[in-house]
Amino acid sequence: MEGIRGHERADLHLHTTYSDGALSPYELIKKAKTANLHIISITDHDNVNAIDDAIEIGKEFGVEVIPGVELSVNVGDKEAHILGYFVDYKHLAFLEHLSMFRRERLRRAERIVEKLNNLNVPLKLEDVLDRAGTASIGRPHIATALVEGGLAESYREVFSKYIGFGCPAYEKKYQLSPTEATQLVATAKGLSFLAHPGKYMTDGALLQLIKAGLDGVEVVHPSHSPENTSHYRGIVNEYFLLESGGSDFHGGKKNDDGVLGVFTIPVEWVENMRRRLF
Repeated sequence: MEGIRGHERADLHLHTTYSDGALSPYELIKKAKTANLHIISITDHDNVNAIDDAIEIGKEFGVEVIPGVELSVNVGDKEAHILGYFVDYKHLAFLEHLSMFRRERLRRAERIVEKLNNLNVPLKLEDVLDRAGTASIGRPHIATALVEGGLAESYREVFSKYIGFGCPAYEKKYQLSPTEATQLVATAKGLSFLAHPGKYMTDGALLQLIKAGLDGVEVVHPSHSPENTSHYRGIVNEYFLLESGGSDFHGGKKNDDGVLGVFTIPVEWVENMRRRLF
């Protein structure tokens, strides 16, 4: 699909070291340039601290950076993710909420480490914090600490044996309701999109989210088959929503280098977002 600016492509779902990505903003944008991307959005979990530097670095490389964020919401007993685009990443109330979410992430990590210790896995919270640095702390940092500390064989083993959903050291993440998430993004003057619905979302649940205030749906994602993409584009058109997409690139132990520059969208979709906002 070719956009109104010719062959230029966008990827609106990327992560840096400010959440659970492996690359710094500089490294990510350099890689995005190599992948021939013209517009990207950095959508770190509960964190917009990469955005200022990324925008300036993007200017050096000729890559436009759209301020973004990824939030967790509860849909029944399941977790879903909302992507916020074009957010005012300096909006005080918005930043206060993100700060609170990161504090809740730390409390969750503390509970997981305690559960692991009770399972005779001698992980120290300090080791997890060292891996996370200034990032929004998450389970990938716990998995990294376990593997690098010789307490587990692999990243996959950590999730399947200890900290994945239903496992003995699993702890539920603090989550907003879908309405709270879309309202928070709207407070920051942004647009709300449902991330990768093909991974977990029934059409009935998607309709509930649309009613909660979604502006669009991420129709292009590595987890989506061509049939998924076609299906979600149909829903977008039926409900007069916007469409988005991207690679959900993390790098590092996610082993997803092959997705960057492959799961892209035409810049026309980005222009449609701008028109909705401005």
